[in-house]
Amino acid sequence: MAPENAPQQPLAERWQRAVAAAEAQLPEGGAAESLSGLECISCDSGRLVVRANDDASRDAAEGRCGELLAWAMSDRDDRPLRLEIVAAPGPIAPARPGLNERYTFANFVIGPSNRLAHAAALAVSDAPGEAYNPFFVHAGVGLGKTHLLQAVCHRLLERDPNLYVLYASCDEFQSRYFSAIEAGRLDEFRDWTRRADVLAVDDIHFLSQRERTQEEFFHFFNSLYNAHRQIILSSDSAPAEVPSIEERLVSRFRWGLVAEIEPPTFETTLEIVRRKARERGHELPDDVVQMVASSESANIRETEGAVIKLLGYAALMGAEIDAAVAAEVLGSGDSRVRRDRLVSLDEVQRAVADFFEFSVADLQSKSRARSLARARHVAMYLVRELTGASLKETGGHFGGRDHSSVKYACDKVASQVARGGSPAAVVDELKRAIVARAGRRGDRGSL
Repeated sequence: MAPENAPQQPLAERWQRAVAAAEAQLPEGGAAESLSGLECISCDSGRLVVRANDDASRDAAEGRCGELLAWAMSDRDDRPLRLEIVAAPGPIAPARPGLNERYTFANFVIGPSNRLAHAAALAVSDAPGEAYNPFFVHAGVGLGKTHLLQAVCHRLLERDPNLYVLYASCDEFQSRYFSAIEAGRLDEFRDWTRRADVLAVDDIHFLSQRERTQEEFFHFFNSLYNAHRQIILSSDSAPAEVPSIEERLVSRFRWGLVAEIEPPTFETTLEIVRRKARERGHELPDDVVQMVASSESANIRETEGAVIKLLGYAALMGAEIDAAVAAEVLGSGDSRVRRDRLVSLDEVQRAVADFFEFSVADLQSKSRARSLARARHVAMYLVRELTGASLKETGGHFGGRDHSSVKYACDKVASQVARGGSPAAVVDELKRAIVARAGRRGDRGSL
Protein backbone atom coordinates (compact mmCIF):
# COMPACT_ATOMS: atom_id res chain seq x y z
CA MET A 1 0.00 0.00 0.00
CA ALA A 2 1.14 3.50 -0.73
CA PRO A 3 2.15 5.92 2.02
CA GLU A 4 -0.68 8.25 3.01
CA ASN A 5 0.79 11.29 1.27
CA ALA A 6 2.07 9.48 -1.83
CA PRO A 7 0.61 10.42 -5.25
CA GLN A 8 -2.32 8.21 -6.19
CA GLN A 9 -1.97 5.82 -9.12
CA PRO A 10 -4.63 5.96 -11.87
CA LEU A 11 -7.80 4.22 -10.70
CA ALA A 12 -7.66 1.56 -13.42
CA GLU A 13 -4.10 0.64 -12.47
CA ARG A 14 -4.93 0.49 -8.74
CA TRP A 15 -7.93 -1.73 -9.49
CA GLN A 16 -5.85 -4.06 -11.65
CA ARG A 17 -3.30 -4.45 -8.84
CA ALA A 18 -6.07 -5.00 -6.27
CA VAL A 19 -7.66 -7.75 -8.37
CA ALA A 20 -4.28 -9.45 -8.77
CA ALA A 21 -3.69 -9.27 -5.01
CA ALA A 22 -7.14 -10.75 -4.31
CA GLU A 23 -6.58 -13.54 -6.84
CA ALA A 24 -3.35 -14.49 -5.09
CA GLN A 25 -5.17 -14.95 -1.75
CA LEU A 26 -8.26 -16.81 -2.96
CA PRO A 27 -8.36 -20.62 -3.17
CA GLU A 28 -7.34 -22.05 -6.51
CA GLY A 29 -10.32 -22.26 -8.82
CA GLY A 30 -12.42 -19.75 -6.89
CA ALA A 31 -10.64 -16.56 -7.91
CA ALA A 32 -11.85 -16.27 -11.49
CA GLU A 33 -15.45 -17.04 -10.55
CA SER A 34 -15.57 -14.53 -7.69
CA LEU A 35 -13.81 -11.67 -9.52
CA SER A 36 -15.25 -12.21 -12.98
CA GLY A 37 -17.14 -9.22 -14.35
CA LEU A 38 -16.39 -6.87 -11.45
CA GLU A 39 -15.70 -3.25 -12.39
CA CYS A 40 -14.43 -0.43 -10.19
CA ILE A 41 -16.75 2.57 -10.49
CA SER A 42 -15.29 4.98 -7.95
CA CYS A 43 -12.84 5.14 -5.07
CA ASP A 44 -12.82 8.27 -2.95
CA SER A 45 -13.39 9.54 0.59
CA GLY A 46 -12.81 6.10 2.03
CA ARG A 47 -15.49 4.45 -0.13
CA LEU A 48 -15.01 1.90 -2.92
CA VAL A 49 -17.92 1.28 -5.30
CA VAL A 50 -17.73 -1.84 -7.48
CA ARG A 51 -20.22 -2.95 -10.14
CA ALA A 52 -21.19 -6.59 -10.63
CA ASN A 53 -23.11 -7.94 -13.62
CA ASP A 54 -25.99 -9.40 -11.62
CA ASP A 55 -27.20 -10.31 -8.13
CA ALA A 56 -25.49 -13.71 -8.15
CA SER A 57 -22.11 -12.20 -9.05
CA ARG A 58 -22.50 -9.56 -6.37
CA ASP A 59 -23.40 -12.11 -3.68
CA ALA A 60 -20.48 -14.35 -4.64
CA ALA A 61 -18.04 -11.42 -4.59
CA GLU A 62 -19.30 -10.13 -1.23
CA GLY A 63 -18.96 -13.57 0.29
CA ARG A 64 -15.50 -14.42 -0.96
CA CYS A 65 -13.40 -11.48 -2.05
CA GLY A 66 -15.07 -8.27 -0.87
CA GLU A 67 -12.84 -7.57 2.10
CA LEU A 68 -9.71 -8.51 0.11
CA LEU A 69 -10.55 -5.86 -2.48
CA ALA A 70 -11.42 -3.25 0.18
CA TRP A 71 -8.06 -3.82 1.83
CA ALA A 72 -6.03 -3.95 -1.42
CA MET A 73 -7.53 -0.68 -2.71
CA SER A 74 -6.91 1.21 0.54
CA ASP A 75 -3.99 3.64 0.61
CA ARG A 76 -3.68 3.21 4.37
CA ASP A 77 -1.97 0.46 6.32
CA ASP A 78 -4.45 0.44 9.20
CA ARG A 79 -7.87 0.75 7.58
CA PRO A 80 -9.65 -0.85 4.61
CA LEU A 81 -12.10 1.07 2.43
CA ARG A 82 -15.86 0.88 2.91
CA LEU A 83 -16.92 -1.42 0.09
CA GLU A 84 -20.19 -1.42 -1.83
CA ILE A 85 -20.80 -3.96 -4.58
CA VAL A 86 -23.87 -3.11 -6.63
CA ALA A 87 -25.60 -5.25 -9.24
CA ALA A 88 -26.17 -2.67 -11.96
CA PRO A 89 -25.72 -3.23 -15.71
CA GLY A 90 -26.38 0.47 -16.37
CA PRO A 91 -24.81 3.75 -15.16
CA ILE A 92 -24.36 4.23 -11.41
CA ALA A 93 -25.25 7.47 -9.68
CA PRO A 94 -22.37 9.55 -8.32
CA ALA A 95 -21.13 8.43 -4.91
CA ARG A 96 -21.81 10.46 -1.81
CA PRO A 97 -18.48 10.55 0.04
CA GLY A 98 -18.42 8.30 3.08
CA LEU A 99 -22.06 7.18 2.79
CA ASN A 100 -23.33 3.67 2.15
CA GLU A 101 -26.07 3.87 -0.48
CA ARG A 102 -28.07 1.17 1.31
CA TYR A 103 -28.26 3.09 4.59
CA THR A 104 -31.43 5.03 3.82
CA PHE A 105 -34.74 5.47 5.63
CA ALA A 106 -36.39 3.25 3.01
CA ASN A 107 -34.16 0.35 4.05
CA PHE A 108 -34.46 0.92 7.80
CA VAL A 109 -36.70 -1.65 9.48
CA ILE A 110 -38.81 0.04 12.17
CA GLY A 111 -39.82 -1.77 15.33
CA PRO A 112 -40.59 -1.08 18.98
CA SER A 113 -36.87 -0.99 19.80
CA ASN A 114 -35.99 1.89 17.45
CA ARG A 115 -39.24 3.78 16.84
CA LEU A 116 -38.31 6.88 18.87
CA ALA A 117 -34.82 7.15 17.36
CA HIS A 118 -36.27 6.76 13.85
CA ALA A 119 -38.93 9.42 14.42
CA ALA A 120 -36.34 11.83 15.80
CA ALA A 121 -34.04 11.19 12.84
CA LEU A 122 -36.88 12.03 10.44
CA ALA A 123 -37.58 15.24 12.36
CA VAL A 124 -33.91 16.23 12.13
CA SER A 125 -33.99 15.55 8.38
CA ASP A 126 -37.01 17.84 7.96
CA ALA A 127 -35.66 20.70 10.09
CA PRO A 128 -31.87 20.50 10.49
CA GLY A 129 -30.49 22.71 13.22
CA GLU A 130 -33.96 23.34 14.64
CA ALA A 131 -35.78 20.17 15.72
CA TYR A 132 -33.22 18.39 17.90
CA ASN A 133 -29.71 19.76 18.06
CA PRO A 134 -27.61 17.88 18.80
CA PHE A 135 -29.26 14.55 18.03
CA PHE A 136 -27.45 11.85 20.02
CA VAL A 137 -28.33 8.21 19.31
CA HIS A 138 -26.80 5.37 21.29
CA ALA A 139 -26.96 1.59 20.93
CA GLY A 140 -24.88 -1.53 21.20
CA VAL A 141 -22.71 -2.70 18.31
CA GLY A 142 -24.62 -3.62 15.16
CA LEU A 143 -28.07 -2.33 16.13
CA GLY A 144 -28.47 0.30 13.41
CA LYS A 145 -27.12 3.59 14.73
CA THR A 146 -24.74 4.01 11.77
CA HIS A 147 -27.60 3.24 9.39
CA LEU A 148 -29.75 5.91 11.02
CA LEU A 149 -27.01 8.55 10.96
CA GLN A 150 -26.35 7.96 7.28
CA ALA A 151 -30.08 7.87 6.48
CA VAL A 152 -30.35 11.44 7.80
CA CYS A 153 -27.39 12.48 5.64
CA HIS A 154 -28.90 10.88 2.52
CA ARG A 155 -32.27 12.55 3.06
CA LEU A 156 -30.70 15.97 3.61
CA LEU A 157 -28.66 15.66 0.42
CA GLU A 158 -31.73 14.56 -1.53
CA ARG A 159 -33.48 17.74 -0.41
CA ASP A 160 -30.49 20.00 -1.04
CA PRO A 161 -27.51 18.51 -2.97
CA ASN A 162 -25.52 21.69 -2.26
CA LEU A 163 -25.45 21.12 1.51
CA TYR A 164 -22.02 20.42 2.97
CA VAL A 165 -22.81 17.26 4.94
CA LEU A 166 -19.75 16.03 6.80
CA TYR A 167 -20.03 12.39 7.85
CA ALA A 168 -17.02 10.80 9.55
CA SER A 169 -16.22 8.11 12.05
CA CYS A 170 -14.62 9.27 15.28
CA ASP A 171 -11.48 7.36 14.24
CA GLU A 172 -11.33 9.33 10.99
CA PHE A 173 -11.83 12.61 12.85
CA GLN A 174 -8.96 11.82 15.23
CA SER A 175 -6.70 10.53 12.46
CA ARG A 176 -7.19 13.67 10.37
CA TYR A 177 -6.65 15.86 13.41
CA PHE A 178 -3.31 14.32 14.36
CA SER A 179 -2.18 14.18 10.71
CA ALA A 180 -2.94 17.90 10.41
CA ILE A 181 -0.91 18.63 13.53
CA GLU A 182 2.06 16.63 12.24
CA ALA A 183 1.89 18.30 8.81
CA GLY A 184 1.40 21.80 10.25
CA ARG A 185 -2.01 22.08 8.55
CA LEU A 186 -4.33 22.57 11.51
CA ASP A 187 -6.04 25.51 9.79
CA GLU A 188 -7.01 23.22 6.89
CA PHE A 189 -8.44 20.68 9.32
CA ARG A 190 -10.52 23.33 11.06
CA ASP A 191 -11.75 24.60 7.71
CA TRP A 192 -12.75 21.03 6.79
CA THR A 193 -14.87 20.72 9.93
CA ARG A 194 -16.26 24.16 10.61
CA ARG A 195 -17.62 24.79 7.11
CA ALA A 196 -20.06 21.91 7.57
CA ASP A 197 -23.78 22.58 7.34
CA VAL A 198 -24.40 19.22 8.98
CA LEU A 199 -21.96 17.20 11.06
CA ALA A 200 -22.48 13.47 11.69
CA VAL A 201 -19.84 11.67 13.77
CA ASP A 202 -20.15 7.93 14.27
CA ASP A 203 -18.82 6.16 17.40
CA ILE A 204 -18.14 9.36 19.32
CA HIS A 205 -17.31 7.25 22.40
CA PHE A 206 -13.85 6.72 20.90
CA LEU A 207 -13.04 10.24 22.11
CA SER A 208 -12.70 8.54 25.49
CA GLN A 209 -9.30 9.19 27.09
CA ARG A 210 -8.31 11.51 24.20
CA GLU A 211 -7.97 14.81 26.04
CA ARG A 212 -6.33 16.75 23.23
CA THR A 213 -8.92 15.65 20.67
CA GLN A 214 -11.74 16.38 23.12
CA GLU A 215 -10.46 19.94 23.46
CA GLU A 216 -10.54 20.42 19.68
CA PHE A 217 -13.98 18.80 19.40
CA PHE A 218 -15.34 21.03 22.16
CA HIS A 219 -14.46 24.20 20.24
CA PHE A 220 -15.59 22.62 16.98
CA PHE A 221 -18.97 21.70 18.55
CA ASN A 222 -19.48 25.20 19.92
CA SER A 223 -18.69 26.79 16.56
CA LEU A 224 -21.26 24.68 14.69
CA TYR A 225 -23.92 24.87 17.38
CA ASN A 226 -23.71 28.65 17.66
CA ALA A 227 -24.08 28.86 13.88
CA HIS A 228 -27.26 26.72 14.10
CA ARG A 229 -25.66 23.87 12.15
CA GLN A 230 -27.07 20.40 12.77
CA ILE A 231 -24.91 18.01 14.85
CA ILE A 232 -25.64 14.25 14.88
CA LEU A 233 -23.67 11.87 17.06
CA SER A 234 -23.73 8.13 17.75
CA SER A 235 -22.24 6.18 20.63
CA ASP A 236 -22.37 2.77 22.26
CA SER A 237 -23.52 4.40 25.51
CA ALA A 238 -25.60 7.32 26.73
CA PRO A 239 -23.56 10.56 27.13
CA ALA A 240 -23.13 10.26 30.90
CA GLU A 241 -22.01 6.63 30.60
CA VAL A 242 -19.14 7.17 28.15
CA PRO A 243 -15.96 6.78 30.22
CA SER A 244 -13.33 9.53 30.45
CA ILE A 245 -15.25 12.19 28.55
CA GLU A 246 -15.07 15.78 29.82
CA GLU A 247 -18.19 16.87 31.68
CA ARG A 248 -18.57 19.95 29.50
CA LEU A 249 -18.86 17.69 26.43
CA VAL A 250 -21.31 15.36 28.18
CA SER A 251 -23.44 18.40 29.01
CA ARG A 252 -23.45 19.57 25.39
CA PHE A 253 -24.27 16.11 24.07
CA ARG A 254 -27.44 16.26 26.19
CA TRP A 255 -28.58 19.70 24.98
CA GLY A 256 -30.79 18.23 22.28
CA LEU A 257 -32.42 14.78 22.14
CA VAL A 258 -30.80 11.56 23.34
CA ALA A 259 -32.43 8.44 21.85
CA GLU A 260 -31.59 4.80 22.45
CA ILE A 261 -31.88 1.91 19.99
CA GLU A 262 -32.49 -1.33 21.85
CA PRO A 263 -32.00 -4.89 20.51
CA PRO A 264 -34.75 -5.80 18.01
CA THR A 265 -37.64 -8.07 18.89
CA PHE A 266 -37.75 -11.44 17.16
CA GLU A 267 -40.54 -10.18 14.88
CA THR A 268 -38.38 -7.25 13.83
CA THR A 269 -35.44 -9.58 13.20
CA LEU A 270 -37.63 -11.69 10.90
CA GLU A 271 -38.45 -8.59 8.87
CA ILE A 272 -34.78 -7.58 8.79
CA VAL A 273 -33.85 -10.99 7.33
CA ARG A 274 -36.54 -10.69 4.66
CA ARG A 275 -35.52 -7.11 3.82
CA LYS A 276 -31.80 -7.91 3.55
CA ALA A 277 -32.54 -10.80 1.21
CA ARG A 278 -34.87 -8.69 -0.95
CA GLU A 279 -32.24 -5.95 -1.23
CA ARG A 280 -30.12 -8.59 -2.95
CA GLY A 281 -32.91 -9.84 -5.20
CA HIS A 282 -33.96 -12.92 -3.22
CA GLU A 283 -37.17 -14.02 -1.51
CA LEU A 284 -36.37 -16.52 1.23
CA PRO A 285 -38.84 -19.23 2.31
CA ASP A 286 -40.46 -18.60 5.69
CA ASP A 287 -38.74 -21.57 7.35
CA VAL A 288 -35.34 -20.30 6.18
CA VAL A 289 -36.14 -16.80 7.46
CA GLN A 290 -36.95 -18.32 10.84
CA MET A 291 -33.68 -20.26 10.86
CA VAL A 292 -31.55 -17.21 10.02
CA ALA A 293 -33.32 -15.05 12.60
CA SER A 294 -32.88 -17.75 15.24
CA SER A 295 -29.25 -18.49 14.40
CA GLU A 296 -27.86 -15.04 15.14
CA SER A 297 -27.75 -12.71 18.13
CA ALA A 298 -29.57 -9.37 18.36
CA ASN A 299 -26.69 -7.82 16.37
CA ILE A 300 -28.22 -6.70 13.06
CA ARG A 301 -24.84 -6.73 11.30
CA GLU A 302 -24.38 -10.38 12.23
CA THR A 303 -27.87 -11.15 10.97
CA GLU A 304 -27.10 -9.43 7.67
CA GLY A 305 -23.80 -11.31 7.54
CA ALA A 306 -25.70 -14.60 7.87
CA VAL A 307 -27.98 -13.61 4.97
CA ILE A 308 -24.97 -12.68 2.79
CA LYS A 309 -23.21 -15.92 3.71
CA LEU A 310 -26.27 -17.97 2.78
CA LEU A 311 -26.87 -16.16 -0.52
CA GLY A 312 -23.17 -16.30 -1.42
CA TYR A 313 -23.02 -20.04 -0.77
CA ALA A 314 -26.12 -20.66 -2.87
CA ALA A 315 -24.73 -18.55 -5.74
CA LEU A 316 -21.34 -20.27 -5.72
CA MET A 317 -22.73 -23.81 -5.41
CA GLY A 318 -25.71 -23.32 -7.72
CA ALA A 319 -27.99 -24.52 -4.92
CA GLU A 320 -31.61 -23.66 -4.25
CA ILE A 321 -32.03 -22.11 -0.81
CA ASP A 322 -34.10 -24.33 1.44
CA ALA A 323 -34.03 -25.41 5.07
CA ALA A 324 -31.42 -28.11 4.42
CA VAL A 325 -29.01 -25.69 2.72
CA ALA A 326 -29.57 -23.09 5.46
CA ALA A 327 -28.82 -25.67 8.15
CA GLU A 328 -25.61 -26.66 6.37
CA VAL A 329 -24.42 -23.07 5.96
CA LEU A 330 -25.50 -21.66 9.30
CA GLY A 331 -25.08 -24.70 11.49
CA SER A 332 -27.54 -25.57 14.23
CA GLY A 333 -27.75 -25.18 17.97
CA ASP A 334 -26.19 -22.60 20.21
CA SER A 335 -22.55 -22.63 19.15
CA ARG A 336 -21.66 -19.93 21.68
CA VAL A 337 -22.81 -22.10 24.58
CA ARG A 338 -20.68 -24.95 23.28
CA ARG A 339 -17.68 -22.66 22.98
CA ASP A 340 -18.20 -21.31 26.49
CA ARG A 341 -17.94 -24.83 27.89
CA LEU A 342 -14.75 -25.61 26.00
CA VAL A 343 -12.68 -22.42 25.90
CA SER A 344 -10.87 -21.10 28.95
CA LEU A 345 -9.69 -17.54 29.52
CA ASP A 346 -6.06 -18.68 29.83
CA GLU A 347 -6.25 -20.45 26.46
CA VAL A 348 -7.38 -17.26 24.76
CA GLN A 349 -4.56 -15.27 26.31
CA ARG A 350 -1.93 -17.82 25.26
CA ALA A 351 -3.26 -18.06 21.70
CA VAL A 352 -3.35 -14.27 21.21
CA ALA A 353 0.08 -13.80 22.80
CA ASP A 354 1.58 -16.45 20.49
CA PHE A 355 -0.09 -14.96 17.42
CA PHE A 356 1.22 -11.44 18.07
CA GLU A 357 4.57 -12.74 19.35
CA PHE A 358 4.20 -11.43 22.90
CA SER A 359 4.06 -13.21 26.24
CA VAL A 360 0.96 -13.50 28.41
CA ALA A 361 2.83 -11.34 30.93
CA ASP A 362 3.10 -8.64 28.24
CA LEU A 363 -0.68 -8.69 27.75
CA GLN A 364 -1.15 -8.29 31.50
CA SER A 365 1.43 -5.51 31.83
CA LYS A 366 0.81 -1.75 32.08
CA SER A 367 2.65 -1.01 28.82
CA ARG A 368 0.65 1.02 26.29
CA ALA A 369 2.89 0.42 23.26
CA ARG A 370 0.63 0.52 20.18
CA SER A 371 1.32 -3.01 18.91
CA LEU A 372 0.92 -4.47 22.40
CA ALA A 373 -2.25 -2.49 23.09
CA ARG A 374 -3.75 -3.81 19.86
CA ALA A 375 -2.97 -7.40 20.88
CA ARG A 376 -4.40 -6.79 24.35
CA HIS A 377 -7.62 -5.34 22.90
CA VAL A 378 -8.07 -8.36 20.62
CA ALA A 379 -7.45 -10.72 23.55
CA MET A 380 -10.05 -8.95 25.72
CA TYR A 381 -12.57 -9.06 22.88
CA LEU A 382 -12.03 -12.78 22.30
CA VAL A 383 -12.21 -13.56 26.02
CA ARG A 384 -15.62 -11.88 26.17
CA GLU A 385 -16.73 -13.48 22.91
CA LEU A 386 -15.59 -17.04 23.60
CA THR A 387 -15.78 -17.51 27.35
CA GLY A 388 -18.64 -15.31 28.47
CA ALA A 389 -16.45 -13.79 31.21
CA SER A 390 -17.78 -10.58 32.75
CA LEU A 391 -16.10 -7.22 32.19
CA LYS A 392 -14.76 -7.26 35.74
CA GLU A 393 -13.45 -10.83 35.45
CA THR A 394 -11.79 -10.08 32.12
CA GLY A 395 -10.11 -6.94 33.47
CA GLY A 396 -8.80 -8.91 36.44
CA HIS A 397 -6.90 -11.23 34.09
CA PHE A 398 -5.34 -8.30 32.23
CA GLY A 399 -3.41 -6.59 35.00
CA GLY A 400 -6.42 -5.53 37.06
CA ARG A 401 -7.90 -3.18 34.46
CA ASP A 402 -11.31 -1.76 35.30
CA HIS A 403 -14.52 -2.67 33.48
CA SER A 404 -14.63 0.59 31.49
CA SER A 405 -11.20 -0.12 29.96
CA VAL A 406 -12.31 -3.61 28.97
CA LYS A 407 -15.55 -2.30 27.48
CA TYR A 408 -13.67 0.34 25.51
CA ALA A 409 -11.28 -2.30 24.11
CA CYS A 410 -14.07 -4.73 23.22
CA ASP A 411 -16.20 -2.06 21.54
CA LYS A 412 -13.24 -0.81 19.52
CA VAL A 413 -12.41 -4.30 18.23
CA ALA A 414 -16.09 -5.03 17.55
CA SER A 415 -16.32 -1.85 15.48
CA GLN A 416 -13.21 -2.83 13.49
CA VAL A 417 -14.56 -6.34 12.93
CA ALA A 418 -17.85 -4.91 11.67
CA ARG A 419 -15.99 -2.86 9.05
CA GLY A 420 -14.19 -5.95 7.72
CA GLY A 421 -10.70 -6.01 6.26
CA SER A 422 -7.49 -7.13 7.92
CA PRO A 423 -8.58 -6.65 11.60
CA ALA A 424 -11.67 -8.79 11.01
CA ALA A 425 -9.59 -11.47 9.29
CA VAL A 426 -7.14 -11.59 12.21
CA VAL A 427 -9.93 -11.94 14.78
CA ASP A 428 -11.67 -14.61 12.70
CA GLU A 429 -8.45 -16.58 12.27
CA LEU A 430 -7.72 -16.46 15.99
CA LYS A 431 -11.29 -17.38 16.92
CA ARG A 432 -11.29 -20.40 14.61
CA ALA A 433 -7.91 -21.58 15.90
CA ILE A 434 -8.90 -21.22 19.56
CA VAL A 435 -12.24 -22.98 19.13
CA ALA A 436 -10.67 -25.76 17.04
CA ARG A 437 -7.95 -26.33 19.62
CA ALA A 438 -10.48 -26.41 22.45
CA GLY A 439 -12.68 -28.76 20.45
CA ARG A 440 -9.82 -31.20 19.94
CA ARG A 441 -9.10 -31.08 23.66
CA GLY A 442 -12.78 -31.69 24.40
CA ASP A 443 -12.87 -34.65 22.02
CA ARG A 444 -9.84 -36.20 23.73
CA GLY A 445 -11.45 -35.70 27.11
CA SER A 446 -14.55 -37.58 26.05
CA LEU A 447 -12.69 -40.68 24.93
